[in-house]
Amino acid sequence: MPQEGPIVGIDIGKAKVDACIRSLRQRSAQPSTPQGRAAMIAWLRAHAVTTAVMEASGGYEQPWAAALRQAGIAVRIVDPKRVRHFAKSAGQLAKNDPIDAEMIAWFAETFPDAPAATADPDRDELDRLVTARTTLVKLDAQIDNYAEHDQPGPVRRAFAALAKTLAAQRAKLDAAIAAKLATTPAMTERAEIIASVPGLATMASGGLIAWLPELGRVSHKAATALLGAAAYADDSGGRSGERHIKGGRRKLRNLLYVVTLGAATQHNPVLKAYYQKLRAKGKPAKVAIVACMRKLIVILNTMLARGQKWNPPAGATPVA
Repeated sequence: MPQEGPIVGIDIGKAKVDACIRSLRQRSAQPSTPQGRAAMIAWLRAHAVTTAVMEASGGYEQPWAAALRQAGIAVRIVDPKRVRHFAKSAGQLAKNDPIDAEMIAWFAETFPDAPAATADPDRDELDRLVTARTTLVKLDAQIDNYAEHDQPGPVRRAFAALAKTLAAQRAKLDAAIAAKLATTPAMTERAEIIASVPGLATMASGGLIAWLPELGRVSHKAATALLGAAAYADDSGGRSGERHIKGGRRKLRNLLYVVTLGAATQHNPVLKAYYQKLRAKGKPAKVAIVACMRKLIVILNTMLARGQKWNPPAGATPVA
């Protein structure tokens, strides 16, 4: 759909942002403060900007996106890799904040039909909760790795205290995520459908709802591509190369890989049968798990599209 007014590309930084209205050859830079956001919004209104495009920037983009949406400016948050690949294809190898803002604007003008992100405070909150929990899980794994080696007494006690604290805080986040899913009507049914799949639980539901809201509303091909589990060809002439997955949403893929590993080797009879079939054909374990992850996302996409809980045909559930 054509834009109704100029597009601004905004490069988000921790301390400041740079903006470029490429079609008008206008630029601005403001600090990442409430005052800076107010000044930027006033500048955008003066130039009749209707759409702002920015990259996902580890959370720094969220206050800007919220302020712009509140001001009535549509916001699109795009994948930084896509913008960078676009810049390289255009021959733009130099990189700094003003250039990045211009490249984001140019990318948005070139691909105007990409849907604008809509404001969803509930999903934003869930995103932060699940992201925080994932961070605690990583910290806990790091402590476990250190603890595997012989350490002096004070170090062992420090690690033990940290592990105990992390476990307590993770339990609090688990409760907060479960409460958010249970008390947000738009999420409750989706969470129940996802959690009905053997091997999936509240944390998988939270991650999928927060990080893949398109699930159940897009094609199977699009769903696997958004996850980053689609296998892409690497062929040339008579050579047939190995297929590799690429792109997609890494933190969701990492979460779902662990979930699928448990489901395909222990908890889910359908995925377990598929995994064993692939292994029997000589597929490496990791390749088989990724294939199961693709199968799982297609199953979930179908279930959510139909509003149906897990109920595979009797023949799809082998006797263990």
